[in-house]
Amino acid sequence: MTTQHAPAIHVRGLKKSFDDLDVLRGVDFDVARGSIFALLGSNGAGKTTIVKILSTLARADAGIATVNEFDVATQPGNVRESISLTGQFAAVDEILSGRENLVLIAKLRHLKGADTIADDLLERFSLTDADTRKVSTYSGGMRRRLDIAMSLIGNPPVIFLDEPTTGLDPQARIEVWRAIKELAEHGTTVLLTTQYLDEAEQLADRIAILHRGRIIVNGTLTELKALLPPAKIEYVEKQPSLEDVFFALVGDENGVPSHDRGTAATSKEQQ
Repeated sequence: MTTQHAPAIHVRGLKKSFDDLDVLRGVDFDVARGSIFALLGSNGAGKTTIVKILSTLARADAGIATVNEFDVATQPGNVRESISLTGQFAAVDEILSGRENLVLIAKLRHLKGADTIADDLLERFSLTDADTRKVSTYSGGMRRRLDIAMSLIGNPPVIFLDEPTTGLDPQARIEVWRAIKELAEHGTTVLLTTQYLDEAEQLADRIAILHRGRIIVNGTLTELKALLPPAKIEYVEKQPSLEDVFFALVGDENGVPSHDRGTAATSKEQQ
């Protein structure tokens, strides 16, 4: 039986080596229940190795790790019943429709009411209008949302998302971000690995920066920003933002480009 105040994920002194390469060199962190925790780091930092150990797909050389208060080394069966893992690429069957994918997984897990489960998840992830379409016709964002929906069948309390927006366009990333936020709102604990700073900033309640197999800092976004003192600027030449460029090119709601607004105002004054 789990206790409400115990962390959903508890990691202490986690180490892992491959031949002469030390991938993890003593990793410590906790993840609170119902929160989004981001492991932020570049390629090769050890993020995926941590996820594999926590999901019982690999064994640590040293250290302790528990998920939902089950030890990943000695209680792997209990851990697997408590989690779902979504890898870097969507694991969906493109020949089937979105609805058929969900029904199939529900039946494979021997759950009653597979049709109702599928309908609920399709609605939750805004896929109802495309429920009968083959997944091969889905956009990248739709496939990823379906992939996450499939991972929630059986209501696992903990979900691992390993680089969930890799290869997606900006609009698809926003769609997936929205789906991930909804997971935490429904009480699911999310451990997210990413190399995108904006992704961690947008989603995570806490962020741990993993560098060369160690966590070098762990805190909220506010706490991390407080590590650097405010910059004192004597003079700065302002560079245009993307928003500035956008409105300069397409104009405001009246269709007047920003660089023409001054001219238009001057002409109006002279009349």
